[in-house]
Amino acid sequence: MQTVLFHSTIFGPIHSRRLGTSLGVNLSPVDGKTCTFDCLYCEAGFNAQGPGRAGLPSRREVATLLEEKLRSMKEKGENLDVITFSGNGEPTLHPDFEGVIDDTIALRNRYFPDVKISVLSNSTRLDRPDVCRALARVDNNILKLDSAVESTMRLLDRPTSPAFTVEKAIEGISQFAGQAIVQTMILQGEIDGQTIDNTTDTEVSALLEAYRRIKPASVMLYSIDRTTPCKTLRKVSREKLESIATIIRAEGIDVQVN
Repeated sequence: MQTVLFHSTIFGPIHSRRLGTSLGVNLSPVDGKTCTFDCLYCEAGFNAQGPGRAGLPSRREVATLLEEKLRSMKEKGENLDVITFSGNGEPTLHPDFEGVIDDTIALRNRYFPDVKISVLSNSTRLDRPDVCRALARVDNNILKLDSAVESTMRLLDRPTSPAFTVEKAIEGISQFAGQAIVQTMILQGEIDGQTIDNTTDTEVSALLEAYRRIKPASVMLYSIDRTTPCKTLRKVSREKLESIATIIRAEGIDVQVN
């Protein structure tokens, strides 16, 4: 079974194809996975591997480890573009997420004031005021919407709560009109005899309507880049991504293809 990617709370810096030189912050366990989605393409593997035994890092631990790393990088004159919250699951599940963001902003301002703070979130916790307050304060509030067709979203992202819907995702992301960066994974494949393909005219039309409602700062279109736990998924070509981007850009929406 494919297992967690990150075995530390602070990792990197690594080169992100979307964000540049990125220092990662993993608010999930270092030996397991905690997420409100169980995506077929997740690089950290399926939720079935379990949450491990380490538990979530405390707010104090995150701040201490982050400060140690930022101080070291500053002393060595190393380059940094962004501090990115991602890791082995959904970062907004952390019970002190808002406080962690407050600490990170303060540390960024002290050591690397020009560096951006990014959060990669799956949009499932946007009904929580504390989460939304925190996301409103980061530089890159990157929120997931892989499909605006309910059946496709459920097949591809596999939300752990039956109450979560595409409509809830769109409503939640719309709170950040003009600020949110919407991240959409484009792919094709099969699972349990069912076809997955969010490149079709129906899928693209639904996404376009959702983007119109959301009014994002920009949209990130990307496809599979690493090993996925579901082996029957297929990467979509750059040419196909660009053709979808052209349709979206015609609506005056900024699109990044990665």
